[in-house]
Amino acid sequence: MDESSGKNAIAAADGSAWLTVPHGRLALPTFLPDATRGVVRAVDAQDLRQCGIQALQMNVFHLMQKPGSLTIKALGGLHRMSGWAGPIVTDSGGFQVYSLIRQNPKWGQITSKGMLVRREDAHNLNLTPQKSIQLQIAYGADVCVCLDDCTDVQESTAAQEEAVKRTIAWARLCKLEFQRQVAQRGLAPEARPLLFAVVQGGGERELRKRCAEELLEIGFDGFGLGGWPLDAEGHLLTDIIAYIRELIPSCWPMHALGVGQPANVVTCARMGYRLFDSIMPTRDARRGRLYVMLHDPASSSLQGQWSDYLYIADAKHVRTAAPVSAFCDCPACTHYSLAYLHHLFRIQDPLYARLATMHNLRFMAQLMSRLRQLALASASGSTGAL
Repeated sequence: MDESSGKNAIAAADGSAWLTVPHGRLALPTFLPDATRGVVRAVDAQDLRQCGIQALQMNVFHLMQKPGSLTIKALGGLHRMSGWAGPIVTDSGGFQVYSLIRQNPKWGQITSKGMLVRREDAHNLNLTPQKSIQLQIAYGADVCVCLDDCTDVQESTAAQEEAVKRTIAWARLCKLEFQRQVAQRGLAPEARPLLFAVVQGGGERELRKRCAEELLEIGFDGFGLGGWPLDAEGHLLTDIIAYIRELIPSCWPMHALGVGQPANVVTCARMGYRLFDSIMPTRDARRGRLYVMLHDPASSSLQGQWSDYLYIADAKHVRTAAPVSAFCDCPACTHYSLAYLHHLFRIQDPLYARLATMHNLRFMAQLMSRLRQLALASASGSTGAL
């Protein structure tokens, strides 16, 4: 195994876990809101910091189109453009291979060299492993993710095998380009971003094992859970997700890409996953589904029924003077009633989207804080541990 990427030791003697990147040190586990196009909708950088968010997830595939690489460069990179001073993880565009081309071949094709995306304006996009890394580093990412060939768990063994071969080949090209970029830019070890590879293979254990072993041999700073994490009924693929975590030694952090439903986050955290991202909490907020802790998050065991959903559009909230949650200190819960949020939602005022988004993000931040506390308790042998 190439252990040149060894600066990512995450476990401390007291059981705490950290990930050090150029723009800060992340306490693990942590949740990253998806700022896909450089923004978490309805909130700004100060709002995110007030919620306790440590890092953001952005997407190079979307950013290279809007606002475009030249604009990002002119504005000084993603951090200056967005006003966010903390760490940024940039996804490679691999999921777009799955969501666009695999589900509708008319939108492009996948080859050994990368992916070609056909656009309605005839300005086709060609994304190669090398270009993905070049853009991520140029944008100022703290964690770059290798371009991978994402598959659905329902796809055939032959399709999964082809995707694994391609993912490994692309990861090798990404690593070489990453090393070239770091050397060319003269980045010191503490100033260079981290590089994560993604483990693919669908529901095939042998393919997941092959992919993990080859990626470990190439050597990366961390690894991601590849593929859509849910089955056709929307249930978490618990067995295969746990198996993938077992394939990667615990010294390497793992990112549960696309996992953001609160119960699923807790399940994956107990398996050893340390980073999470999803559009779900912020999208749910804008659409009227708010997350509620049923117990004080400072003491919750996160066992059994520990959380619930509140639907702000329900007529029963029209005169409710209570806040969304008695255990939340976000601006929505501190200053406003359920009735007022219900009113804002009904009249479609933008203030609702901001307050609701901050609430759900504060919920996720409190959840991650509690998971870290339980991990510490587990390391010390205390009761009620994770």
